[in-house]
Amino acid sequence: MPLSTHSLSLVADIGGTNTRLALASNSQVLPDTIRRYKNADFAGLTDVIERFMAQSDCERVSLACVAVAGFVTGTHASMSNLNWTIETSQIARAAKSDNTYLLNDLQAQGYALGHIADDHIKPVLTGQKCGSDGSQLVIGIGTGFNAAPVYETPFGRFVAPAESGHADLSMRSQPDLELGGFVASTSNPPSVEDALSGRGLENIYQHLGDDKHRKTGREIFAAANAGSKQANFAITYFVTLLGRSAGNLALNTLPIGGIVLVGGMAQAIAPFLISHGFQAAFEGKGRMSEFMKQFPVSVLVDDYAALTGCVAFLTTQKETLST
Repeated sequence: MPLSTHSLSLVADIGGTNTRLALASNSQVLPDTIRRYKNADFAGLTDVIERFMAQSDCERVSLACVAVAGFVTGTHASMSNLNWTIETSQIARAAKSDNTYLLNDLQAQGYALGHIADDHIKPVLTGQKCGSDGSQLVIGIGTGFNAAPVYETPFGRFVAPAESGHADLSMRSQPDLELGGFVASTSNPPSVEDALSGRGLENIYQHLGDDKHRKTGREIFAAANAGSKQANFAITYFVTLLGRSAGNLALNTLPIGGIVLVGGMAQAIAPFLISHGFQAAFEGKGRMSEFMKQFPVSVLVDDYAALTGCVAFLTTQKETLST
């Protein structure tokens, strides 16, 4: 029996590796409808949505919101780490939606803040949070890297889109320059996400290792837990670069309401942050070091937070459409 459709919304989160979709009703994700698909198994998003709609026994939805790990311009999105081009018109046809929206995936994560269970937020640095109405910052570390500031305004929440991962990698020292030279063969000049992403950790490990053998991120974490000096050295370097970059972003956006690290790589690196030097790297800003201690930092351990963010965004759109 098909689901009652007019009150339903479709929400989706497209990463570089996987796409997550769900149906939502009454401003809530319906947990039993959440599905995840490997992008490599599909030619494009339309195929994924059609598969999802068929498996969910859903004929149409009233609203659709898709979060994309890439650059969004109105009705169009291009993926940063996936050869898909996405249009709202394609989504509307596949889902038979009346109104369709595109967000950058970090925007969706920003809209999710405040709608996530407390036990899914793991503190790293307590800071001195100055109030719930302060600006926040989400930093995404996964297949790629990005960041987005979250502002509370008299007209509601505004999450600014960005493509921070494609900015030049900050290099302070000779080892940094050597790492930049190592990754420059594939990205010249080397970008932030050449070091701060899943492949970034792999790049660091391969560059720093004596044998130059390339391991996967999963293998590097396992080796570190088993006591490997090379793996722990690579993780320390990664954490140091992450701390510096997060500190720079904090100075750019002043997120007194807190910084939240999101994404698969953020969750994987979380147990190593304090032990491998994140605090010193984050706060190490010379005469601004004391100032840096005010910013709380936490890790979001919710793989479906972007779906929650899409629903929160759609709720604001419903209110706009009804006025």
